Amino acid sequence: MRVSLLLISSVAVGITPALHAQTLPPIHGVTGVVATDATIRDEHKAGNKIAVTTEDGVQHVYRAAKDLLVHGGKDGVLADLKPGTTVVVHYTAGADGESAHEIDRVGGSGLQTTEGTVTDINRGRKQITIRYDNGTTEKLTLTDRAAVDAGQDFTDQAIGTTRVVVYYSDDAGGKVAHYFKRKS
Repeated sequence: MRVSLLLISSVAVGITPALHAQTLPPIHGVTGVVATDATIRDEHKAGNKIAVTTEDGVQHVYRAAKDLLVHGGKDGVLADLKPGTTVVVHYTAGADGESAHEIDRVGGSGLQTTEGTVTDINRGRKQITIRYDNGTTEKLTLTDRAAVDAGQDFTDQAIGTTRVVVYYSDDAGGKVAHYFKRKS
């Protein structure tokens, strides 16, 4: 009696994967894929990721934050963001990884760039003053994020000695700097 029970148990275990791999019977009027709640959550998590390759060739994957802003392109959505598009990603790093809060397209309908020497940064007034190579100066408005985050890597430099690249939009009220960095 013991031998036959062991044999039946092993056959049932051996058949289970084959039965599981079979397709489900069609349901009249319904087409699609049957997915569990866990699979849908995993897909949703994977769908909210943005892969970016930096200037130096390092690839980063950012989670799209709930407050994600996209500048440039159609209606500020990620759907029309094509591979190879140059972007500036504003992100924070936390225990759950890096979260993108703002993505700015560069060129075309996105941000424009200019280069010059910083003569003043007034974070309280949200302004940066740039002196161009031809001697003219221009005051640009900083976004809230740029006023806090941008240019922190050269705060110890003497005013008038740091060359920067400024990424800006040309809004009706003037140029608005979204990001600036030291020119290497």
